Amino acid sequence: MKICFLGVLFFCAGTLLAQKNISKIPLIGEDAPAFAAESTLGIINFPQDYGRKWKILFSHPRDFTPVCSSEILELASMQEEFSKLGVQPVVLSTDTKDQHMMWQKTLEEISFKGRDPVKIDFPLVEDKSGAIAKMYGMLHYPVSTTESVRGVFIVDPDNKIRAIFFYPMTVGRDLKEIERVIIALQTVDGNQYATPVNWKPGEDVLVTHFPYTEKEVEKKPELKEDYYNVGNLMWFKKTDSK
Repeated sequence: MKICFLGVLFFCAGTLLAQKNISKIPLIGEDAPAFAAESTLGIINFPQDYGRKWKILFSHPRDFTPVCSSEILELASMQEEFSKLGVQPVVLSTDTKDQHMMWQKTLEEISFKGRDPVKIDFPLVEDKSGAIAKMYGMLHYPVSTTESVRGVFIVDPDNKIRAIFFYPMTVGRDLKEIERVIIALQTVDGNQYATPVNWKPGEDVLVTHFPYTEKEVEKKPELKEDYYNVGNLMWFKKTDSK
């Protein structure tokens, strides 16, 4: 009886420990989990502080590491591009604000890819307890219990999560791909369009319904010039058609 009882205790303890390590990833379409935290730009309240902007929440494993440094420098070089798209980047790791400040100062003195040094205008958020990383499912426990993987959450103006990416610690992100996804979302939002495989900004978009009826074409023959089909399953709208 004692052996059985001890076995049950060990099983329950193991279950509780496993449950502590459960870190739910917010899903596409859900509200972005809100948090308040210290950052290199003071206390921020995410996502509320950024109003109707699109937001990108990036996590990285650790300050002063080579892959993370390359990513932050590339993100800094793209600040103007993201600003034109109405996008606010926010970066976090389980490092402290003081570490972020020292790292930022170091990065702002580096010439990366032959470019002049760039000032970092987006916040680097402190998450030394890992609470935010857990909230967003960015701590992947088979890899590390203290350092975030490379997570990306794209959040729309209604503060809904619209896209999610996770990368391993040893692989840097493709920021142009993240920018492409934001442009794609902005292109299809508010209409019945979608983007096909390997879509690039400026290319034709898919129509998710039959684009016109025979009666509509009788009244407006130019509709046939705005749309075309590829096989029986795909209809496209030309991007130069209003």
